[in-house]
Amino acid sequence: MRLDQGGLEILDPEECLSLLARTLLGRIVFTDSALPAVQPVNYAVVDGDVVIRTSPGSRLAAAADDAVVAFEIDDYDSDSRTGWSVVVVGRARAATGPGELAALRALPLETWAPGDHDLFIRIHPQLVSGRRIPATSARAV
Repeated sequence: MRLDQGGLEILDPEECLSLLARTLLGRIVFTDSALPAVQPVNYAVVDGDVVIRTSPGSRLAAAADDAVVAFEIDDYDSDSRTGWSVVVVGRARAATGPGELAALRALPLETWAPGDHDLFIRIHPQLVSGRRIPATSARAV
């Protein structure tokens, strides 16, 4: 087990991608009006890409068009004081091809907000990293 300077276990990219495929809720980090913005989103993993669904007129749609974004998922157990976090960094692009859009529309990818959410944004992971609070460290805190 490799630990970082803070004593957290460093997850290998394969485990990060495995965790990414097991959850449904994450946070996308993007730039909005030259400031960092974070938005919770439902997502799916398709062919190794993170896919989110949003409204074509949303601030996320405008900000994530061919831009570098970050995407984060995590889990924490307050009883055992253990948890993990995975961060993906990559370029976001709107899905455009008819076949691609048809496949993405068939996903069970629902959004929270009402309205038109027919824009699918794909994030192709270029950097993947993760950390876990080891159970032994959690007990010592």
